[in-house]
Parts: sequence; C-alpha cells; structure tokens
Amino acid sequence: MFSLVWTTQSSEQYHKLKNRAEKSLDARKKSQKKKATRDEGLFKQVHKCLMLLGTNPRHPGLQTHEYHSLPHPYDKNQKGFEAYVQQHTSGAYRVFWCYGPDRGEITIIAITPHP
Repeated sequence: MFSLVWTTQSSEQYHKLKNRAEKSLDARKKSQKKKATRDEGLFKQVHKCLMLLGTNPRHPGLQTHEYHSLPHPYDKNQKGFEAYVQQHTSGAYRVFWCYGPDRGEITIIAITPHP
C-alpha cells in the first residue's frame, strides 16, 4: 500500500473533476434521469485509477509506463510515470505520478487529458 501525495496542480485538477461530477449528479437527480453523465463517469474512472495506484502501481489495467516529458519533482535523476485512466477515447485522461518523496509514497503530479 502506498499513500498518495498531491502536488498543488494535481489536487486542484482532482477537486475540479469532483465538483463537476457532483454538480452533474445533483442536476441529474433533480431531473430524475437515471443515466450517469460524462462528468460523473470521468470522475469515477479517475478515482478508480488513483485507488489502484495506491494499492498496486503495476496493476495491468493502468498500463503504467515511464514518461519522460514531465520532470520528477524531487529528484531529476528519478523516473516519472504515466497511468491510463481511459483508453480508446479521444482526449483520454492520464495520471502522471512518481515515487516519493518518502518510502511508501506516490506523488500525483498531474491529472490531464492526453494531448
């Protein structure tokens, strides 16, 4: 098990997605629609990805691999990684992360759509 550490940017991104999903859920309940919206589904996928990272960063569904374009926030000689939130979707979301700063911790660097 790893504990998640958040950068300011990643925390803001996560809360923005969460707020959009909550607003969407409230509106859906008022209109009595049953089908979840895109915002709700996206937040659910991001949350699941983060939970899997915390338990097993090498989970096959995450398709975790090294990512070179984002620098490691603590040690430039260490590796940064990318985990898939979505696949086969235009603008599919990704979680960028690294190990550290301490043992047993994973730092979430960013949560963004794939460019």
